[in-house]
Amino acid sequence: MAIAFHPKAGTVLVCDFRGYIEPEIIKTRPVVVVSPNHMRRPGLVTVIPLSTTAPIRIEPYHYLLQGNPVPGSDAQAVWAKCDLVATVSVVRLDRKKIARGCYSVGYVSMEQVRAMRCRAAISLGLELV
Repeated sequence: MAIAFHPKAGTVLVCDFRGYIEPEIIKTRPVVVVSPNHMRRPGLVTVIPLSTTAPIRIEPYHYLLQGNPVPGSDAQAVWAKCDLVATVSVVRLDRKKIARGCYSVGYVSMEQVRAMRCRAAISLGLELV
C-alpha cells in the first residue's frame, strides 16, 4: 500500500524498487527522502537507499547516519548509499511495518539530509559551490 501524503525531506520510508533491473536495487529497502519540499513535481520524490551492511570499501559518497532512523530496526549502524540516489513515485513508498497492522515513519535531521545531498553530488561528479 502506498502512502497518502507527500513526504518531506528527512522522512524515512520503505521503497519498493521492484521493476528496476540489476545491478540497480531490485528489492524493498528503507530510504530517506532528500528532495526539497515543493509541489512542482507532485507524486515524485528523490530518495537515497539505506543499508545496515557497511560498504566493503567506504567511499566519499557513503554516509554513516547518526543513530538508526528505521522504525522497528535494532541495527547499530545504518549507511546511506548516496551513489544510488533515485527519483521515484510516491506510489512506491510506504511506512515501515513494525507489527501486524502497525506501521511507522522515521526521520533524520536536516543536517543529515544536507550531508547525504553533498555525498550524492560527489557520486554524480558535481562540484558544490
